[in-house]
Amino acid sequence: MAKRQKITYKDAGVDISANDRLVELIKPIVRRTYGPRVVGGHGGFAGMFRLDYCEGLFKRNYKDPMLVACTDGVGSKVLLARESGHYDTVGIDLVAMSVNDMLTVGAEPLFFLDYVALHKLDPARVATVVEGIAAGCQEAGCSLLGGETAEMPDVYAPEDFDLAGFAVGAVERTRVIDGAEIEPGDVVIGLPSSGLHSNGYSLARRLVFKEAKLKYPSVVPAIGCPIGDELLKPTRIYVKPVLGVLHHYRVKRVVRGMAHITGGGLPGNVVRVLPEGCAAVIDSKTWPIPPIFKYLQSIGVNRDEMFNVFNMGIGYVLIVRAAFGDAIIGHFRRHGIDALRIGKIRKGDRFVEIL
Repeated sequence: MAKRQKITYKDAGVDISANDRLVELIKPIVRRTYGPRVVGGHGGFAGMFRLDYCEGLFKRNYKDPMLVACTDGVGSKVLLARESGHYDTVGIDLVAMSVNDMLTVGAEPLFFLDYVALHKLDPARVATVVEGIAAGCQEAGCSLLGGETAEMPDVYAPEDFDLAGFAVGAVERTRVIDGAEIEPGDVVIGLPSSGLHSNGYSLARRLVFKEAKLKYPSVVPAIGCPIGDELLKPTRIYVKPVLGVLHHYRVKRVVRGMAHITGGGLPGNVVRVLPEGCAAVIDSKTWPIPPIFKYLQSIGVNRDEMFNVFNMGIGYVLIVRAAFGDAIIGHFRRHGIDALRIGKIRKGDRFVEIL
């Protein structure tokens, strides 16, 4: 009787050697994000990061630091990446969703961790995703300190994958921005988005691919590019320009509240930073609504639903003292960000009105 062959981990669907190949592929990619505060090399059980760094040009010390942590994913945008075969931008989205969130309290991102879960590990494909994550980290000025790749054929169907990201940052306790100082008369400044960012994709995919019956390469004349390319545009990272404004006003507290415009749109996110007794009035005619949103609405969505789901062209909001509004807008424009005054704060019971 022939001896029965022993079953291996690879027989069960997990290839350890593929993970080893991935580690080698991404090692130089990850190292590009390292700054002088990263301690140790790539491939250990945990990453280490110095909060304070006293040496020379890289001096970065805190007097009373608060640690800030965020986690997020990119939602069903991963389906579009999978269906199109374009994996180079969703990593940027992953970083943006967390670092833009932590930025709203005035924090600088320090480091980032990623989690990639999939049916079967394709080292080249995952390395492309990590390339995007590293690019996002460099744009945000943080280090890609570690990550995990989970090959789970019993959980994910063939070709399926999902992403999660985790960011840690720091802010001086005395410089935390929480919206408590917002008062009537303050102005609302909007920073443009790069497109849909990473929210509303369940609705967008239904409208584009089921209702309008378009394909990834389909070109919508009003948009001027393949619809798939438009939907995969990465989320804009606002860290460096916003921190530039905050660092410019080191003494005066002119920025009183900030909001990252994600799921829930302007009404659902600006309200999160309003104190009692304040309402925000936003005039939608103060900025040009990008063509992608007009197109989605034309397929069959009412105006209120559009503003409650999508960012509608405004990806980040600052609420600032009125006397400094023009100066702050000028700062952003000098750095290539077309900031606009889109509204004001008045007395009211914590709500956002879109005119």
